[in-house]
Parts: sequence; C-alpha cells; structure tokens
Amino acid sequence: MPADLSQFIDLHLLDSFEVILLGFIGGTLSGFIGSGGAFFMTPGMMNLGVPGVIAVASNVAHKFGKAMMGSKRHHELGNVDKKLGIFLILTAFAGNSLAVYINDLLVTGHADGHGSSGSAAADLYISLVFIIVLSLVALSILRDSWKTMKEERGPSRTITKYLSRLKLHPMINFPIADVRISLWILLLVGLATGYLAGTIGVGGFIGVPAMIYIFGVPTTVATGTELFLAMFMGAFLASNYVYLGYVDIRLTMLLFLGSLIGINIGAYGTKVVKELYIRLVTGIVILLCVLSRIIAIPMYLRQLEYLNFNPGWDKYLNQTSKAMLFISGLSGVGLILFNVFRAYRLRNRIRIELETAETPAAES
Repeated sequence: MPADLSQFIDLHLLDSFEVILLGFIGGTLSGFIGSGGAFFMTPGMMNLGVPGVIAVASNVAHKFGKAMMGSKRHHELGNVDKKLGIFLILTAFAGNSLAVYINDLLVTGHADGHGSSGSAAADLYISLVFIIVLSLVALSILRDSWKTMKEERGPSRTITKYLSRLKLHPMINFPIADVRISLWILLLVGLATGYLAGTIGVGGFIGVPAMIYIFGVPTTVATGTELFLAMFMGAFLASNYVYLGYVDIRLTMLLFLGSLIGINIGAYGTKVVKELYIRLVTGIVILLCVLSRIIAIPMYLRQLEYLNFNPGWDKYLNQTSKAMLFISGLSGVGLILFNVFRAYRLRNRIRIELETAETPAAES
C-alpha cells in the first residue's frame, strides 16, 4: 500500500538553501567521480530530518535528470561506453526491485500508528549498508592511490588480469572502454550496482570501482558510463518509489536545482585533473561521509529502544553528523573548483601568449 508522506516528513522544518547546497555539492562530486553524488545527498537529507527511505527515493528521482545531463556531457567528451552500460542494465533492474522491496518492508513492517519506528528501522538499515559498503570502497581506493603515488602506476589491474585468465565465456568486447569482459561478471556487477542504488541511492561506488578495478576501464570512461547507467536506473527506481508514495517532489526539485550547475563543473574537472587526484578526492570524501553516518547510528538505536540514553542527545548527534558531512562535501568541491579555475587561468594565459605572438607576425 502506498505510504502517506505526511507520516514521515514536514518540509516546514527544512532550510531550502541547505537542500539546494546538497544538490550543488552532490552534482559537482557526481560529475567529477561518477558516483551520482548520492553518498553525500542521501545522508545529508537524513541530517535535515528526512527519513532515510524518502531521502533515497527523492534522490533517485532527481538522479534521473541529473544523470541524463551528466551522461550527455561525458558523451560529448567521449567518456561513455553505451554498449557496456546496456549490458549492466540487464540485471541492475533486478537489484533495484529487491532494494525497493526491502526498504518498503522495513517501513511498513515496523511502523507504529505514526510511522516513527518504521522510519527508524529503515534509517538504521540504510546507514549500516552505507557504512559497510562505502568504508570498503573508500579504503580500497585510498590504498590503491597510495601504491600509485609510491610506484607511479595507474589503477591496480590485479583483479582484471586474474579474471582475464579465467576466460569465463561468453566474453564480450567493448571498443570504447577497450576491454573484454565475461558476461557473468557483467551481470553480477549490474545486480550489485542496482541493489545499492535502490537501497542507499549509491550505485556508482560499486559500478565505478568495478569498471576500473575489475573490468580495467579507464577512470573517465567508467565515470561517464556509470552516469549513463544511472539515468536508466534513476527512471526505474523513481517509478517504483513514486508508486509506493516515498518520493517528495519538492525535495527532488530543490536537489535538481543545485545539481544543474555542479554536474557541469565536475565533468569539466575530469579533463583538467590527474586521474590519481580524482581517486584521492573520492576516497577521502567518502570516508568522511561514512564517519558522519557512524555518528548518527546511536540515535537510531535509541529510537528502536536498543540503547537507552537521554533523547536530548539526538540533537547533538545529528548536528555533529551534519557538520562532518558538510565539511567533507565542501572540502571536496573546494579542491575540485581550485583545480578547475587554475586550469582555466592557465588556458587563458596560453591563449593570450599565442595571440600576442601571432600579432607581430601578422603586422610584418
């Protein structure tokens, strides 16, 4: 049965500017690292008082439009392998459906007359999945980046080489990504990406690392292809969550407003920032976002009566979690903007020098 949004959220308590800022930061990070930015926006909305399921649902609804724009931009830059994206879609939709079912079951199966305990159960589940999965991803990215700095090499190809030796037929060629991948591995990655996209709104942090470290796809192509995949997953997930009544169109529009600007800045950043730098920023920002979720866990455990402490502490836990989240997001965006503006100034300086050199030649 479709949920009643009024049970979960009162938008009068939200600061619209903060939601727009969430969208801008998430959009910039999305264009830069191909994650969809949900690793920042989903917990950010939860910190603003939005129940986890509604935060995920509203985020994936906005993700469709944003991913469409990001995918178009990356396609223009030659970073999208549509054939690879289509193969991943085959099982991503199955993962999406499983995630929607579990989230809805947690809310409706644990809800009291006001839906509060159901919301807390879903919030705890979403946060735990977020923490476990993204901790592993962040630590793996940082570990590989550290090795790259010491040995001056690209992303690790250990898994890619191992799977290529196994030759799990049928093997499929992807010319744009310049890789050859087993169909079975493709389907498994698609399923995991779809499940996480539907559970926490974050599919890119399985899809992008999988494409880089398992498939051997270049980072920029992995980013663009993930956004192409996210466009279709966003549409499918949004339709499912809309039917169940978990999408708040007001949140969706505010997020979209902020991300319209950020997505283009982030996409441009991939062309002027070194690949190693992209991975370092990704790992650090994810890890800080994970810490912000860990801080919020005791609050949900108290609401479910697994812990017993003064309810007044909820406010301080949430504010600390929120501060950690915004510090991580703003720091990441700041680093991206710094490098984008530096590259822009350098390009202008070179252009002026070339024009100056051409003028005397034309006069003579």
